Amino acid sequence: MGDTKANLTIGGNTRDYKIMDGSIGPSVVDISSLYKDTGMFTYDPGFTSTASCESKITYIDGDEGTLLYRGYPIEQLADHGDFLESCYLLLYGELPTRAQKDDFVNRVTRHTMIHEQMSRFFSGFRRDAHPMAVMVGVVGALSAFYHDSTDISDPQQRMIASLRMIAKMPTIAAMAYKYHIGQPFVYPKNDLDYSANFLHMCFAVPCEEYKVNPVLARAMDRIFILHADHEQNASTSTVRLAGSSGANPFACIAAGIACLWGPAHGGANEAALNMLTEIGTVDRIPEFIARAKDKNDPFRLMGFGHRVYKNYDPRARIMQKTTHEVLGELGIKDDPLLEVAMELERIALHDEYFIEKKLYPNIDFYSGITLRALGFPTNMFTVLFALARTVGWIAQWKEMVEDPGQRIGRPRQLYTGAPKRDYVPIEQRR
Repeated sequence: MGDTKANLTIGGNTRDYKIMDGSIGPSVVDISSLYKDTGMFTYDPGFTSTASCESKITYIDGDEGTLLYRGYPIEQLADHGDFLESCYLLLYGELPTRAQKDDFVNRVTRHTMIHEQMSRFFSGFRRDAHPMAVMVGVVGALSAFYHDSTDISDPQQRMIASLRMIAKMPTIAAMAYKYHIGQPFVYPKNDLDYSANFLHMCFAVPCEEYKVNPVLARAMDRIFILHADHEQNASTSTVRLAGSSGANPFACIAAGIACLWGPAHGGANEAALNMLTEIGTVDRIPEFIARAKDKNDPFRLMGFGHRVYKNYDPRARIMQKTTHEVLGELGIKDDPLLEVAMELERIALHDEYFIEKKLYPNIDFYSGITLRALGFPTNMFTVLFALARTVGWIAQWKEMVEDPGQRIGRPRQLYTGAPKRDYVPIEQRR
């Protein structure tokens, strides 16, 4: 923390506020006493300039296109590590030793089953229910089955709940998928790794042998790593806000899933794929580019630009490589959507309009194509996002609960409604 101060003058009165320095990134002005000092709030719709907490987990530099998990570049983790190693890193703060990794993998693997009675929950949903609606309901119901890990004041229970969420989310996601397409549930297999096990639960059927393609399992694992955490985004902030009230971790994660469902957040990859489908062929791209540039046209190019990144999304580069690996492994050489995507990317990186507005392709631009090639319908894309992001939510929730300075979240407002007025009897109202 620095000793420098920020001076704020209101009505001729000047007050000093402490400037706090992070290990990297922008410093912040501590205005926690502003209302007490001045009787005023700050106004920051969307929290574009507000740090809501102090965290050691994830760092983003949007101008440089940098994403770090506990200080490690996302590119290195995606190229050299695996998802459970990244989970350990996010939860505990350091990369595991071999012994620590083996122990962690073993503990997660032994928690992949869900209570058998929970399978009955699924039959209560309509067959055409969106899988995210199923996820919100089933994850929220976990607290009704695992009472021994809902006491957030107990560190042991917090860790058990964390492991359970990471372990059971693939099982729940696969069951939501199977229920949606009318196939029987497939139980987890403890001899498979995390991502291979998930693919097996999604695509195996009881009547024949299913072998997981290691290239596709590795691609799935990399997708999970890229989506594991992303600082204080909308769903993570929702988890923290819900958790600040003392709610149990399963309820907090269900709240995060509900927030992630929004098309401006987790549903963006589905929206990007739908856009590519709408464009259809390369020769129609100029028409849609013109529409995107027209201020009077509501059409937007999905998968371009980012709230934080003002440079090329570092996850997009990795995702692009993964997309080509998957399409190559599956023998998909002439995918019209990929051709449209590649041409759109080329235009975005060279067109002055895109460069000026810094509308670079983001991870959603490529992930939709990859997930489609893996065999998932578009309404499952956000479910997979939720599966991967669970560890980030849990790590952020755990950090918040263990912060001695943590208080219940309570944003304030600029009230613009009616001033105080007296009740009028119904007979006298006009």
